[in-house]
Amino acid sequence: MDSVRRDRTIGFLCLGVTAAGWALNWPLMKLLLQQWPPLFARGLAGVSASFILAMLALSRKEQLAVPREAIPRLLFATLTNVFAWMGLGTVAMKYVSVGEGALLAYTMPIWAMLFAWPVLHTRPTVRDMFGLVLGVAGVALLLSGNGFVFGAGKLLGIGLALLCAILFALGNVLNRKPLPLPPLVVVAWQVGLGCATMLVLGVLFEHPNVSAITPLGLGCFVYMTLVPMGVCYVTWFETLRRLPPTSASTGMLIVPVIGVVSAAIILGEPLGLREWAAMALTLGGVTLALQRA
Repeated sequence: MDSVRRDRTIGFLCLGVTAAGWALNWPLMKLLLQQWPPLFARGLAGVSASFILAMLALSRKEQLAVPREAIPRLLFATLTNVFAWMGLGTVAMKYVSVGEGALLAYTMPIWAMLFAWPVLHTRPTVRDMFGLVLGVAGVALLLSGNGFVFGAGKLLGIGLALLCAILFALGNVLNRKPLPLPPLVVVAWQVGLGCATMLVLGVLFEHPNVSAITPLGLGCFVYMTLVPMGVCYVTWFETLRRLPPTSASTGMLIVPVIGVVSAAIILGEPLGLREWAAMALTLGGVTLALQRA
């Protein structure tokens, strides 16, 4: 019994580290985007992190070789889990606030619930539909600050943030069968391949000025490389090993909350009654959608 309690305690501690590390990345990424363009910044950080993850996997005597039959599934998972989630989500941050980007991205479980109907033949329940209504109401409330009058840039940011959530949700539904590789190796390959693509596109089309980065920006870059794409993946796997999947997934809903609060402190973004109510509605809907997990 003591070992079970100790496992749960360590699991919740790892969950807290993961959530805080991923959450703080949102405002720091916004700061970094003031100096480097999104695909280049995220791509370079991800490629660097993938080498660190690969070295960590090798230190654990884990093989990096990918079975030939698993390559198509690995590439599809890379598209949805990394290029869509990280790439589109980062580009969206140029046009929307941290609060808007985080909440829109974390509607992913609601979209996954909807995709599960035609793909897995899992019909939504009344609770699921109520969760959908809550989630839509929360997003609508969040975006209603200017009476739903948006410029072209804001509309692009909203569209990209929703697309990153939708594609990530689709990937979660279609990629249910685990890849025949250790989790750390899977992440190293996905982050490396997805972020290398972002880096190439960033160099070709964004024409980054590498020397434009300041010490503050460099600190944000180092943090993004080491913590959310390094330490947090290790603690996340420990969380999944020690806690039930539903508990772990529901606990991660603290990420957008911490992200929005830290953005208010670091960036001075608005955090009033409307933002708190929008978070409560959206995350309430997401919580209901996660209960089927």
